[in-house]
Amino acid sequence: MRIVIQRVRKASVTINKKVKSAIQQGYMILVGVCEEDTEEDVDWLVKKVIGLRVFDDEQGVMNKSIIDINGEILVVSQFTLYASYKKGNRPSWIRAAGHATAIPLYESFCHKLSKGLGKEVGTGEFGAMMDVALINDGPVTICMDSKNRE
Repeated sequence: MRIVIQRVRKASVTINKKVKSAIQQGYMILVGVCEEDTEEDVDWLVKKVIGLRVFDDEQGVMNKSIIDINGEILVVSQFTLYASYKKGNRPSWIRAAGHATAIPLYESFCHKLSKGLGKEVGTGEFGAMMDVALINDGPVTICMDSKNRE
């Protein structure tokens, strides 16, 4: 699995001109799933996200986690994180998982993040055309791939 974490002041997802989810300070996370991904990938990423210390402490040092600041999380599925761009100029999505693999892992990621955070995470809608709005904080943007753990 691949994720892009953006530290935000606020973020929202709108589908068909209706806000589906909105958060205040926390993380906006884009999630891509490939066919080889499993629950082990979900568990590893959830642990990393919950423990990540990128929020400022009292001295202005990135030393606090999402739990420490009582932050919120918004998760949006993003199959384009698995774009292959090596040949030509039109990306290929062949590495992105199909719905049978991607939906259960996306839902598991959201559920386990909610459990780890101690509150519901906001979500988009898998496969929908979404308008995502955010105010980046920093900006702080971190990319993680569960296949690159070392």
